[in-house]
Amino acid sequence: MRTDLFDFDLPPERIALRPVSPRDSARLLVVHPGTPPALADRIVSDLPDLLHAGDALVVNDTKVIAARLTGRRIGRPTEPKIEATLTKRLDGSRWQAFVRPAKRLEPGDVVRFGGEGRVCALEQLDATVETKTGGEVTLSFAFHGPVLDQAIAERGDMPLPPYIASKRPPDEQDRTDYQTLFAREEGSVAAPTAGLHFTDDLLSRLRARGVAVHKVTLHVGPGTFLPVHADDTDEHKMHTEFGVVDEATAQALNAIRQTGGRIVAVGSTALRLLETAARADGALQAFSGETALFITPGYRFHAVDMLMTNFHLPRSTLFMLVAAFSGLDTMRTAYAHAIAENYRFYSYGDACLLFRA
Repeated sequence: MRTDLFDFDLPPERIALRPVSPRDSARLLVVHPGTPPALADRIVSDLPDLLHAGDALVVNDTKVIAARLTGRRIGRPTEPKIEATLTKRLDGSRWQAFVRPAKRLEPGDVVRFGGEGRVCALEQLDATVETKTGGEVTLSFAFHGPVLDQAIAERGDMPLPPYIASKRPPDEQDRTDYQTLFAREEGSVAAPTAGLHFTDDLLSRLRARGVAVHKVTLHVGPGTFLPVHADDTDEHKMHTEFGVVDEATAQALNAIRQTGGRIVAVGSTALRLLETAARADGALQAFSGETALFITPGYRFHAVDMLMTNFHLPRSTLFMLVAAFSGLDTMRTAYAHAIAENYRFYSYGDACLLFRA
């Protein structure tokens, strides 16, 4: 499909730079596909009233690491500032990363990442550039395993999306704000943002309603949120991301569907992982591995009945996914309504609850 079909104009003031408080006071646009679609303005705390006893929410329990590091190249006469965003762990000491300015680094260079303004238990964090392809490098760190994780956590900042980071620097508040209530398994460099809306009170009311909550893990990479630059969606290649659906969760969700319950994915990451783990007949099976599932209109959904998600970037794979789920015309109408009604967009913004077309 033509990529420009998924374009739309968004006023810059609609981009949320901070989340609302409490988290479940964010607005929630309920979208039923149709001609025209049925739209209802609610708030996230209304979610228990919108679901049925026997339904199941599936959340992503990945945890965002402080993946944005600032340092300087050392060992040569000049020591330019280098910014690195870790994107994928390769092993106990090696990461792939996007760096700026990439032209100041070559294989063999050493970058020293500091902890200016912070108390760091470990003195210095050095990394050697092993390979370089464009703006992406492989960094081999001097530390390994949990020690390296500690060093990154002490020195790093939350890797806020570019549309927020370009307007303000990350700060200590983002270490809480950009982490979901479910965050447990470290490995993401971007938050599964639909999960940011949940509170302990909301979870208690959902369970009292008879709605189950199950967890899966998909470590979110930066490619998920990038616009598609190709003119046709067939020419776009998704980044791979690592995910896990354990056997107990797969069987529990299968049992819920067999008794008439609906599977509600909290976020596009949970949806993509469930669809990756689903057989053609819709049954889920245990899964552990990489997925690069790219969902566009025409995709046949197997595992998910409803989707709670934030409002996404124009031309992004995420807007293509919601267009596949509820229909392109439906989602263009829904987004136009959200813009007109001053909904807050993107990672720290409001949410929508989508029914499947």
